[in-house]
Amino acid sequence: MTLLSNVRLVPVRGPAPDGPVDVRMTNGRVAEVGSLSPDGDELVVEAGGRWLIPGLWDQHVHLRQWAQARLRLDLSGATNVEEAVRLVTDAPGSAVVVGAGFRSATWPAQPTTADLDVVGTPVVLISGDVHTGWLNSAAWQWLGLAPRPGVIDESEWFALVPRLEALLAADLDAAYRSALDAAAALGVVGIGDMEFEPGFREWPRRVAAGLGGTRVRVATYADGLEDVIAAGLRTGSPLGGLVTMGPLKIISDGSLNSLTARCCEPYADGRLGIQNFSYAELVELLGRAAATGLDVALHAIGDAALTTALDAFEATGASGGIEHVQLARFDEFARMARLGLRASVQPAHLLDDRDVALRIWPDRADRCYAFGSMLAAGVPLALGSDAPVSPLDPWLAMAAAVHRSADDREPWLPSEALTVAQALAASVDGAPTVQVGSRADVVLLDENPLAPVAGGTAAAATHLRALRVAATFVDGHPTHLAL
Repeated sequence: MTLLSNVRLVPVRGPAPDGPVDVRMTNGRVAEVGSLSPDGDELVVEAGGRWLIPGLWDQHVHLRQWAQARLRLDLSGATNVEEAVRLVTDAPGSAVVVGAGFRSATWPAQPTTADLDVVGTPVVLISGDVHTGWLNSAAWQWLGLAPRPGVIDESEWFALVPRLEALLAADLDAAYRSALDAAAALGVVGIGDMEFEPGFREWPRRVAAGLGGTRVRVATYADGLEDVIAAGLRTGSPLGGLVTMGPLKIISDGSLNSLTARCCEPYADGRLGIQNFSYAELVELLGRAAATGLDVALHAIGDAALTTALDAFEATGASGGIEHVQLARFDEFARMARLGLRASVQPAHLLDDRDVALRIWPDRADRCYAFGSMLAAGVPLALGSDAPVSPLDPWLAMAAAVHRSADDREPWLPSEALTVAQALAASVDGAPTVQVGSRADVVLLDENPLAPVAGGTAAAATHLRALRVAATFVDGHPTHLAL
């Protein structure tokens, strides 16, 4: 048992007491709220009037890639091919150079294999949206493949990622532990793991190795769907410890920064983007998932991809939601709400994509990241990061949703901003204000995240990003203590 003494409850979903209370957690649930005395040998945490919220979730993480990206060469500052190559050549020597974070959509010239051939050892660079790989000739040969002149993207790249990750694997358990500890320090109690791996097999081993302190929902992709079904797993099935089976993840189209998001109107060069799965294929996959008790997390970034995705959900009755929803026709939100689908969105992406969208989608940039319109239409929002595309940081995500600017410019489409209360409510996995019966996944903050802040949305975003997490508890047990 754990007793949190002298806490103030933040009214996240529903009312909260006016003054401080004590909260007792037993057997993974909040058992009592009120004026309480210590009971036996329970852990007593004196909160000193700090603020208590339900635990935060990041609903979309590629955890293996995020754990490794934290150790990789950062290319996010490169603005052209030459700068990226310079970062690679200046990096400390190693058998294989691995970098991540480049965004080439607005570069004057697009990357080629030859650009990286100034480095004799294998070089593997992963785009910021993780939809593209840029390799040199030595890396292609290291992988046992014939070099190609340019980048590799979408389905071809996704097929190569597991092989690449296996070759690059070092002490993955240590990398995972470091990443999860950092997440706990930010108040994260759970993640949706969308990694490209048979996670339903991998996570039980990780739990046995001591990586079981965070709730994890493990996705499967189409190539592993039948194995998951054969194992008798449904969404919510336990996989060991706090890990459960998650959704079927489908990447139906590409991304903005790779110029492959599937759109209704063409890009400047006449392309419409890439539809990785046809409507017929989506219907088959969603129908199979619906029949076997699996939710679906369907990636759709372009507006045409969203329409096709919703058509498939409507045809099959599958449950779950749409991942990203970066560009949409507004009338589709009413259909999402009618179908009971959530929007799993990553607000920090808009900070990176603002200039790209205004350049690539100038005729439709007013329909990007329409969080406010989704909520107004009755679509539930669930915030995440898509790490390593954006950092696994729920406070960054909330701040981006509230202010919609990363610099001194005015917010981008401020009518689509969320309030702080809406952003927080979209970050707690649907949990109510902490109360008797709540899951014992809670976070102590030094300050009230909903406190009024003078200075508009910029000040509110600054306040969110500066909030200090004093303690994080998962299933009633501390995973981070900084009191």
